[in-house]
Amino acid sequence: MPNFTTATDLLDRLKWRYATKKFDPDRKIPDADWQALASSLVLTPSSLGLQPWKFFIVESAELRAQLPEHSFGQTQVIDASHLVVFAIKTEVDSAYVDAYLNRMAEVRNTDRASLEPFEKMVRGFLSGKSQDELQSWAKLQAYIALGQFMGSAAHLGIDTCPMEGFVPAEYDRILSLTEKGYTAVVLCPAGYRDPSDRYASLPKVRFSNDEMLEIL
Repeated sequence: MPNFTTATDLLDRLKWRYATKKFDPDRKIPDADWQALASSLVLTPSSLGLQPWKFFIVESAELRAQLPEHSFGQTQVIDASHLVVFAIKTEVDSAYVDAYLNRMAEVRNTDRASLEPFEKMVRGFLSGKSQDELQSWAKLQAYIALGQFMGSAAHLGIDTCPMEGFVPAEYDRILSLTEKGYTAVVLCPAGYRDPSDRYASLPKVRFSNDEMLEIL
């Protein structure tokens, strides 16, 4: 396994990262870097590999202009180079499971019938949960993707800001997510910090390692 970065590099990037409050609207993420970030989303691990999500990249200036009103006035959603809306499937149904298993058979060049034991486990997991439980499960999966996206962005020197401060129903309406079978759960603008953002220079406030890590 190649050594992509040193331990010092890793910690430096994580200390550099912060929830950017003010983005520079004139700086755009280079296409090659953005394509890598987009792929980092797709490569996110998920429970049973089911990927109960979709990542909506809002590029339309017209759509983005409607969003601050439903984001408690936060302008990151229009100022950042890119805006990712993390959305989960409103229903992980039998057809979706079939599509996933067919894709697994294709990618791994294996017979679909050989996946029957795994299929039984997947369907048993899903059938054993209520719709509310499945929505909670899917939302937790989306946060795994959020973490991967933010970490990948920091590695590339790109700023991000995770945002729960928005009205999901309004985002669903404006972005036509409901009719696509999805609902928004969290946002993450990405781009470059504005030099005037005072939060960039504030030290991180974290409890010490001794207080937060316990060896059992």
